[in-house]
Amino acid sequence: MTDPRPLLAVDGDNFAHRAYHGVPATIRRAGDRPAGAIIGFANFLLRLYQVEQPRAVLVGWDTLDVPNFRQRLFPAYQSGRVFDAAVLEQLTLIPDFVRACGFANGKVSGFEADDFLAAATAYEMRRGGTVLVASGDRDAFQLASPATTILHPLKAGQMARIGPAEVLDRYGVEPRQVPDFIALRGDPSDKLPGARGIGARTAANLLRQYDTLEGVLADGRFAEQAEALMLYKRIATMDPAAPLPALDDQTPTWATAAALAREWGLPRLAARIRDIDRTAGTQAR
Repeated sequence: MTDPRPLLAVDGDNFAHRAYHGVPATIRRAGDRPAGAIIGFANFLLRLYQVEQPRAVLVGWDTLDVPNFRQRLFPAYQSGRVFDAAVLEQLTLIPDFVRACGFANGKVSGFEADDFLAAATAYEMRRGGTVLVASGDRDAFQLASPATTILHPLKAGQMARIGPAEVLDRYGVEPRQVPDFIALRGDPSDKLPGARGIGARTAANLLRQYDTLEGVLADGRFAEQAEALMLYKRIATMDPAAPLPALDDQTPTWATAAALAREWGLPRLAARIRDIDRTAGTQAR
């Protein structure tokens, strides 16, 4: 019988950066090193785990020091992004916290965090399970299905639950059409130009008429841009072939996580983890 608990897949970079910019820079760890991103991400992950009670957790990560396949195909992709040294240093440590909790990390050169979300979703679909995908990137809406819900951050720590109906309501397209939609409309945050003169409404109307970008191009539309638009679609498509770690049912190792927090000089985080551990122990009895 399939475990009714969901698999939780988290965009690590997205929420680590959100944490870094949302937590005061005055928060420090041992050695007077910055800790805002660590604290913010840890609190987010712990809260999400407590609320959703997943059977397993995968946190996907970008590899920032090696170009991914999208950057090799289209050098302008995500170009010009500059990150503070403080957040980059913490990004090297947060996967250690994930691991200490007993959860899994997905990080392999050439792939992005998004690709691990897609791979985890495909894996769980094959198992007949359900998936929660936590991401602030709307590209993840392409993963929505009756068995996959996107947890999209709102203000004050709230999360919107996005399924196929919500994707259709927001964009006028089905989840499977999201890469086609991005290719036509463009995505300024990723430096994807899209089709010249095409906005969101026209892109959605074209996909309602033709179903896919390929259908649009087969009718002779955007002939001069066809090769570029197909490249944009490939770039916007999450790659479910990203290599996954084992995603068997997990038992959190809260004591290990609390010990790491103490080692980092973060006693309040360690105390919170101990409280979670005690609560879990009480509920199990």
